[in-house]
Amino acid sequence: MSREPRTSIGRCARSAPTSQTAKTPIKHSRRSRRRARPALAVLGRVQAQESKQAIAALELQYGVLTKTGLWGQYVQYWSHLLHGNLGTSLNFYPASVGGLIRAALPWTVALVGVATVISFLLGTLLGVAAAWRRGSWLDGLLPAMTFFQAAPYFFVAILAVALFATKLGWFPPNSGYDTTTLNPGLDWPFVSNVLDHAVLPAVTIVLASIAGWIIGMRNMMITTMDEDYVLLAQAKGLSSRRVISYAARNALLPSVAGFSLAIGFIVSGALLTEIVFSYPGVGYLLFTAIGSDDYPLLQGIFLIITLAVLLANLAADFVYAFLDPRTRQEA
Repeated sequence: MSREPRTSIGRCARSAPTSQTAKTPIKHSRRSRRRARPALAVLGRVQAQESKQAIAALELQYGVLTKTGLWGQYVQYWSHLLHGNLGTSLNFYPASVGGLIRAALPWTVALVGVATVISFLLGTLLGVAAAWRRGSWLDGLLPAMTFFQAAPYFFVAILAVALFATKLGWFPPNSGYDTTTLNPGLDWPFVSNVLDHAVLPAVTIVLASIAGWIIGMRNMMITTMDEDYVLLAQAKGLSSRRVISYAARNALLPSVAGFSLAIGFIVSGALLTEIVFSYPGVGYLLFTAIGSDDYPLLQGIFLIITLAVLLANLAADFVYAFLDPRTRQEA
């Protein structure tokens, strides 16, 4: 068996206990907080009468103060999880955790996912060009890009809102779309409004992350271009485009590892981005859940984030095998 399939199978085997561990801590945390009486918190939010029947029904629904032991509750939780039931939110009662995550996930994937891909592709191309044309104007671009990455993100985002949204009025300052005049749907007025609201947060994400891709790719390209096979290709008279493609393919490998991690954390959203722009994604939902002690929602979000990171790392193994033939050699 080749090394690459065995590596991928081993990664899958190691991912299983990791995903199981991600499901456990908040479950025990919820049990340790039984005295907080989440039923009373729910009744207070929905402004319902605190009758014994209502409290008993909610405690039964949330599994609080039941006669079932710890292992019984854990087995029951796994049963619900395998059926796609992540529980009921405390803060958004009676909405289900799965429904809330499904509603927020497309916003995060569309915004953070597209911005991350644009940042990676643009940063990689600029890094290759900066390494090939050392001493050109591209080297002068690096300090400016590094400044945006080093500056606190919330500071850059607030400045962007103050300048381009408040003062110039080019873009909307917050939200994912105009909630006062539009209803969600696959029509051009709604789609164009969503794109208009996404431009400013997407640009700030790209500005805050592109410098890392440029510098990383530039440094790897400079190292790779001193390799013997690149010097031989140049000596044989191959075109510059051909030589660059050979060097870039090998220099790209470390960036692929970083990109796989970035893709995995797309699900969690750019937390500060969604907070500053009040964007209705998973990051803003996570922030809301933390502020309201919504433990079922927190547990569901952390589970989805963990699975996304594990799947992204698994996908990176296969991409590595495609880009680097050495990983496909016989053991």
